[in-house]
Amino acid sequence: MKTIKRFLLPLFAAALLAPLPSVAADACPPLLNYSFPRLADEKPQSLCDYSGKVVLVVNTASYCGFTKQYDGLEKLYARLKDRGLVVVGFPTNDFGEQEPGSNKEIADFCRLTYGVQFPMFAKITVKGANANPFFAELVKRSDTTPKWNFYKYLIDRSGREVVAYSSFSDPDDRKMLAKIEEFLARKP
Repeated sequence: MKTIKRFLLPLFAAALLAPLPSVAADACPPLLNYSFPRLADEKPQSLCDYSGKVVLVVNTASYCGFTKQYDGLEKLYARLKDRGLVVVGFPTNDFGEQEPGSNKEIADFCRLTYGVQFPMFAKITVKGANANPFFAELVKRSDTTPKWNFYKYLIDRSGREVVAYSSFSDPDDRKMLAKIEEFLARKP
């Protein structure tokens, strides 16, 4: 019995003193520490699921001159998702009441018209006093308020750097693509 204790005691002590894996590396950045109902089924999903990824946040609308950007956003997502890009859409009726439909109607429109596979969340408010806190934080960090539908906020892998792009920046905009590539090149 003493032999077993002599053998196990140092092993136990070594295990206690061994460095622990970094909890901070797996922690959710404060910017992504929000949950939203998914558009298709309204089940809550945490943005923490995208920790360590480059996230392109877009406020969307079905009846807008920029709505055709859904096609380019889907192509961008399909092309770069395996490298760590996720595109997330947030429908809003804030600009010209161009998103009047229910969440189900919006989900059907996105799926049937543009084949959208990237994550879409339930309709929210993105500007003004009633802006969703996540969008308020995007505005604060980028110093840019969305001025219309299809404004884009690009978040780096760490969740600390946010760059805003106007509605006029198509999903294949060279400056935005260069910044996406820069963010993808950074290791989480």
